Amino acid sequence: MKFIISSTLLLKNLQAILGVINTNNTLPILDDFHFELTEDSLTITASDLETTMRATITPDKSEETGSIAIPAKILVDTLKTFPDIPIAFSINPVTLMIEISAGEGKYKLSGHKSEEYPRTPLQEDTTALTLDARMMAQAVNKTLFATGNDELRLVLSGVFCELSPDDVTFVATDAHKLVRYKRTDLRSEESASFILPKKPLNLLKNILFSQEVPLSMEYNKTNAFFTFSNIHLICRLIDGKYPNYDAVIPKENPNKLTIDRVALLTTIRRVSIFANQSTHQIRFKVSGQELVLSAEDIDFSNEARERLTCSYDGEDMEIGFNSKFLLEMLNNIETEEVRLEMSAPNRAGILTPVNSDNKDEDILMLVMPVMLNK
Repeated sequence: MKFIISSTLLLKNLQAILGVINTNNTLPILDDFHFELTEDSLTITASDLETTMRATITPDKSEETGSIAIPAKILVDTLKTFPDIPIAFSINPVTLMIEISAGEGKYKLSGHKSEEYPRTPLQEDTTALTLDARMMAQAVNKTLFATGNDELRLVLSGVFCELSPDDVTFVATDAHKLVRYKRTDLRSEESASFILPKKPLNLLKNILFSQEVPLSMEYNKTNAFFTFSNIHLICRLIDGKYPNYDAVIPKENPNKLTIDRVALLTTIRRVSIFANQSTHQIRFKVSGQELVLSAEDIDFSNEARERLTCSYDGEDMEIGFNSKFLLEMLNNIETEEVRLEMSAPNRAGILTPVNSDNKDEDILMLVMPVMLNK
């Protein structure tokens, strides 16, 4: 098995799929890339059993087709040191020795049998959907931060996708905060719903932001398959029933506060420095057209208070929120102004963008209140 390829091209594609490989694998073979050479293409695979990523590239020259598993770390670390030069791989199928020739250098390492590498799931009985890569990256970016980390509630650790003939909805929650991201410019012929895990979505998001290509998505009962440019990602869906997120969104919120997003964001950032570092509690006191934000940490005698002007329609009220959650939400909204809708100090607050440029995008963020210390 022999081939010649550009070091930069190979490194770029290896780095695109490297994130799949875990730092501590139970199976040593999962520390490897799987290389498969055919007459006109080289397919490189990385897998952790749950998620599989493949990159297909064309070598400058190839002969003697075959396959082998190559240790990922040593290969990537070596390629990072090369300028953009052609490098030649020569693999002995009997001894599994890999010889890399680059310029005046020769490097040898030992590979592993390709038969030991996990098999890629087959695309059987799938339903297809074509998305815009940037739009998918946007949807993932705006929801992923709200997913949970509780291993006992695995369904909350992923993003819930709901497809319908009218729109596509992405939902994430950790039971303290919730984000619902809806696109009306995306539709699916069939109604379906499934939960996508966090790790493959992170990998997808990082690559898709730099792409302006169609993204093909296929899914069946167990897996989702994403294909764009020369990359193919397969992930196992999270098994379980997602909670009825619509039931927790309060429908009647008579108290509406509209405020400049950046002003609110920077004020919360400042005031929260003085909050209790375990609860991150920040107090909202709103009356008339004035919002007073305050925080205190009794243990260290720290205290902060700041006043902002706002547009407020409703009764005077005092409510507490976790400042970390609010900062994450405000960072994921892009409009100049935001609206915070509330009904009572013990009911969830609803944060939405005001005057969004994108009429096809509908974002709703929910944050649970925290009990205020009197």
